[in-house]
Amino acid sequence: MTKPLWAPWRLEYIAQADELQGCVFCQEGAGDVPESQSLVVHRGASAIVLLNKYPYSSGHLMAAPLRHTGTFGDLTDEEALELHRLAVAGVDALGRTYGSDGFNLGWNLGRPAGAGIADHVHLHVVPRWSGDTNFMPVLADVKVLPEHLLATRDRLRETWIGA
Repeated sequence: MTKPLWAPWRLEYIAQADELQGCVFCQEGAGDVPESQSLVVHRGASAIVLLNKYPYSSGHLMAAPLRHTGTFGDLTDEEALELHRLAVAGVDALGRTYGSDGFNLGWNLGRPAGAGIADHVHLHVVPRWSGDTNFMPVLADVKVLPEHLLATRDRLRETWIGA
């Protein structure tokens, strides 16, 4: 039987995402975020991998093109290939670092599809573990992430192949 991945706390973020100052992917890609606060795990030629600031689970990564585009079909072949190669590397790094049992990978294209940042396409890589759904989000609207985002970033940077 399918077990849903619940994240009710994300609705608050999605509701105010359009009010954010600038584009987080462009800011991170340009190096405008101080290194001590940056969530970038890996920089490629035309794309970056960074942690999701509002993750579904620990290690939730996103791969985004450096070029700002909100249209999936506007990705160049090179960008699309690099994004998918980075997703493969992300699955590998997360598996070796955290021993994930499985992964959800996906594109949320447009606000109705769940895109918190709809004007800059990005690919999600979400690690999953057997039994990782629990009662906390359902009963208390609380999620339990056992590791600070910057510690996760540092561990994945160390594990990333070719870093």
